[in-house]
Amino acid sequence: MGALSITGIKPGSTSLKLTAGKITKTVPITVLSRNLLSYGPAEGNGLTATVNTDGSLHVTGTATGQWRGLSWTFPCPVQGTVKLSGTSIAGLSFNIKCLDAKVQQLGDQMNLGNSVMAIPAGTVSLLLNVISAEATPTAKDGDLRIQLESGTTAHEWMKPDNTSLKGGGL
Repeated sequence: MGALSITGIKPGSTSLKLTAGKITKTVPITVLSRNLLSYGPAEGNGLTATVNTDGSLHVTGTATGQWRGLSWTFPCPVQGTVKLSGTSIAGLSFNIKCLDAKVQQLGDQMNLGNSVMAIPAGTVSLLLNVISAEATPTAKDGDLRIQLESGTTAHEWMKPDNTSLKGGGL
């Protein structure tokens, strides 16, 4: 028997038709985004996020205070080591927290300062925060391209598979 290796080029769905003699099988194939995040429109604490056509987040407004902003919680899609990367807006920060089944934080939060981390055992969901880092927040109007991916190497930003997850204030 031979082996067959398939490499996805871009996210999407297709099928593979395999034939051996008189037997034919069609196998569905789905290529997922390398970006493991889920996010979408959100509003709270003076900030509003909308999703651009390329899948990046557009953030506007003035946060109501330092460390206040927006958040999204979604199931943890992977175990092992992950890399957080992205572009920022001056005065805003983003981080990811690993949560257990009781919605308690496990381990340290991930941010650009410690962007490679192992997902702690027991993690069932992730919390993405976009918050003001300014003691006196100023008006924001810009785009964020945040990426969380398996491994230790940052690759070119890619739109997440889920950009319709409703977020809220933090």
